Amino acid sequence: MAQAVTDIKVKRIHPKKFALWMALVSIVMFFSAFTSAYIVRKAAGNWLSFPLPIQFYISTIFILSSSVFFYLSKRAYQFGNLSSFKKLFYTGFVLGILFCILQYFGWEALNKMDINLSTNQSSSFFFLITYAHLLHVLGGIAALVLTIIGIQKKHYNHINEKRLLKLDLTFTYWHFVDLLWLYLFLFLIFQS
Repeated sequence: MAQAVTDIKVKRIHPKKFALWMALVSIVMFFSAFTSAYIVRKAAGNWLSFPLPIQFYISTIFILSSSVFFYLSKRAYQFGNLSSFKKLFYTGFVLGILFCILQYFGWEALNKMDINLSTNQSSSFFFLITYAHLLHVLGGIAALVLTIIGIQKKHYNHINEKRLLKLDLTFTYWHFVDLLWLYLFLFLIFQS
């Protein structure tokens, strides 16, 4: 009995996208371990609750806004509006930098309240989680800086698949650390 063979086109994920998604899964596991340990340690007692300084609330608004600007920036690039692409991209970048700066000022505000890394297990976990997240954000900022270099060298003046892939990878990672911060921020608010 003869079988009919049909041409089936299988859409495969780009290897770089696959690698990024695997890295994101490992980061989720990393922060899941921290938040699980936080819950377990909190249940053991001797836990100091403290209010989060306003800087952390404002920084959350900034990082969420940066993702919106990066999304709009990518859309502008896809539609060939290079002027809007650049303006929206730089606005998102500045908001990302402001997130980092406000995180620092938030830590300083905690230090002024005599809450630091060695105050209590709760503050140790708080600083560890927020420091670890900021390191991941700095990785995103490094990728954004590489995009800025490409923009300055006029590599993004013409739309092509290679540039779209780079933007997609960079923005996917940024949106991920954005959502990760939102999760961590809400976790820290409701667990303190």
